[in-house]
Parts: sequence; structure tokens; C-alpha cells
Amino acid sequence: MRALLDEHPHLGVEPVLRELHIPSSTYYRWRQAEKDPCERIRQDTELTGQIRQIHQDSGGIYGSPRIHAVLKREGVHVGRKRVERLMRQAGLAGISPRRSKGFTRRDPGRRSRP
Repeated sequence: MRALLDEHPHLGVEPVLRELHIPSSTYYRWRQAEKDPCERIRQDTELTGQIRQIHQDSGGIYGSPRIHAVLKREGVHVGRKRVERLMRQAGLAGISPRRSKGFTRRDPGRRSRP
């Protein structure tokens, strides 16, 4: 929507909204939200920065349970699911300590037994 109006400023906002059947109040509320995000979004942004720092300090090993524990120790009151969501949105993931099971590799030069 914004790209359309930025490309064609001569069209005007109101006629485009009328043609797309979008109330003007919805558009202007959306534009205001871009400039001044709500408290929850500001907190999420700040918390994501803390999560990134903890994840980086751990060498990229810590997952959401450990990061949640570190935040709790630091006195940050936040839910585990919120930490999971913010990590998922930021593209952060911990490393699983489980090792994969080994398997036998065949020797290509040998024949199989009958």
C-alpha cells in the first residue's frame, strides 16, 4: 500500500483507499503505528537485543530454556514462550547436546555375505 502511494504521489490517499475498500482510519492508524510503536513492540525489541547478547555470549549454544533462566537470574520478568517466540523471529536457535547415533559404513571394495 505504502509502495503504491510512494510511487504515485499524484493519486492521493483517499481515492486509493476508496477504490480498495479500506477505511481511511485504518490506514492512518497503521501509519501512526509505524512511527510510534506500542509499548509491547518496544519491549520486544529491547528484549530481543538482550536475548541476542546472551546467545552470542554463550557461543550460540544456549536455547530458549537456558536464555530464559539467565534472564530470570538477571531479574527480567518474562515468560518462556515469549523468549521462544522472540528467538524464532530473530532466527536464533540453540545447539542440541544429543549426539546422533553412529552407523556402520560399508567397505565399497568388499562383497556382501550370502
